[in-house]
Order: sequence, then C-alpha cells, then structure tokens
Amino acid sequence: MASFLCLLILMLATWSNAQGPPSPGYSPSSKFSPVSFNQGLRNLWGPQHQSIDQGTLTIWLDSNSGSGFKSLKPYRSGYFSAAMKLQPGYTAGVITSFYLSNQEDYPGYHDEIDIEFLGTTLDKPYTLQTNVYMKGSGDGRLIGREVRVHLWFDPTKDFHNYAILWTPDEIIFLVDDVPIRRYPRKNDATFPARPMWVYGSIWDASSWATEDGKYKADYRYQPFIGRYKNFRLVGCNTDSAASCQPPSVSPSSAGGLSQQQRSAMEWVEKNSVVYDYCHDPKRDHSQIPEC
Repeated sequence: MASFLCLLILMLATWSNAQGPPSPGYSPSSKFSPVSFNQGLRNLWGPQHQSIDQGTLTIWLDSNSGSGFKSLKPYRSGYFSAAMKLQPGYTAGVITSFYLSNQEDYPGYHDEIDIEFLGTTLDKPYTLQTNVYMKGSGDGRLIGREVRVHLWFDPTKDFHNYAILWTPDEIIFLVDDVPIRRYPRKNDATFPARPMWVYGSIWDASSWATEDGKYKADYRYQPFIGRYKNFRLVGCNTDSAASCQPPSVSPSSAGGLSQQQRSAMEWVEKNSVVYDYCHDPKRDHSQIPEC
C-alpha cells in the first residue's frame, strides 16, 4: 500500500509539472501593441547572418559568424518582449538571447538584464537563464545574479513570448505572461538605473554556456538558428518627458504582482528553477546583499 501511495504521489507531481503553472490571471502582452523589427530595431553585427520574412526575424550562427540586433533608442524603463523559437537538436555552446544593456556606452562598467537560452546536448532540455548585474564587466569583476529555469514546454516547437519589465522599483521576467522571477530594488548599489538599449543575439559561448563549458559548439550541426517576432518595446526612452511612467504587468497600475500572478511565479520557483544564485553555497554572499 505504501509503495502504491508513493507511486501515486510521483505520478501526480509529474502530471502537475507537465501541465505547467497555474494561470497568472492577467495577460500584459495583450495590452501592448507589437512593432515590426524595422520600426524599433536594427542589425548591429553579422548582417549577412540575418533575414526578415513575413515579420519574422531569423538570425543564425555558423563557423564564420553569428548575428545581433539593437533597438533604435535607449530606454530608462519599460516592458520589452519578443516571441522566440529556438533550434532543436544539438546546440551546446550556443547562446540565443534577448536583453537590455549599456555596454557600448559604459564599456567595462556596464549594466545588463538578460534572458539567455543556454544551448544543450541532444538528451537534455534548454536552460533559460535570467541575469541582472550592474556596473560590471566580464573580466573577473562581474557579479552575476543568475537564476536558471527548465521550462514547462519545449521552446523549439513553437514561438513563445519572453519579456522583461524594468522599472525604477523592480525587474520582472515573464514567459507567456507567467512571471518567472521578480528582482526588487533593495538599494541603489544592487539595481541597474542607467539607460539601456534592447539587444538580441546568437553567438558562440562555448567556454561557459553548457554545463560550465563541458560541451562546446559543434559546427557539424550548423547553422544554429534563432527566430524572433512580435517585438514589444513599451516604455520611457531617453527622449521621453521626465514625467513618463513605465508600464505595469499586473492588473494594478501601481506595479508589483497580483496574488494570482505571485502564485504562478511560486509554482515556477518550486517546479522549474534549477539554479538560484542566492542559494549557491559557493557564492560570496557579502557581494550579493539582496539575498
């Protein structure tokens, strides 16, 4: 009898994970109108590895180059999203990303808010990594604030919406309108506040992307392709009036999350998060006081 009960509990847990999180009860992506790629963004590098067809941007990485794009304007705050579809199969070492940064404005001392898909091997799912850092660089002074998630669906099968809300008070990451992470502003030193641009890219990060660099990009599987559409860039750019207020992703214009949204996020934290920097005993917690 005890064995049967254990099996039943395991089956119910597996079924729950397959079903995904409960409804957040609110759809912020439906409140903001999408723009075409050329209305809000431009190619930044690798133009020969980028194409647009019927509203879908395709960028790809091969042994010659990857590709990246950038918004036409920098922003002080806002809601930024894109529907993305990833490449199936072996993609180890490859990063497909959508993020905010001011690296070109403050090289070696920049801020960043990331959504990064870490490529994978044939037998394992993609890992979605969110990251926040400020006034850092990649030369050893970088203090990452990574949270990694295994999604409740296969991101290679269809387009799904990935979003960043960045306001003066909080950063919220959303997948198909489900909040997967909230990073509140606890003090000025641990929150990015300088204007940032919107970026996206596909590139070779073999040194760290997949299991800390254990598996590298294998160009026998090239090209590695990322697809984007339905861009939403809604917020206060640097030309906006000082009175401009960022949008909200909750039913309340005051920001934050509703109880139903928090319940959906708690489901993700319990069932989908596979790494949280705050719970990493190897980290120097004096450098991450927000934890």
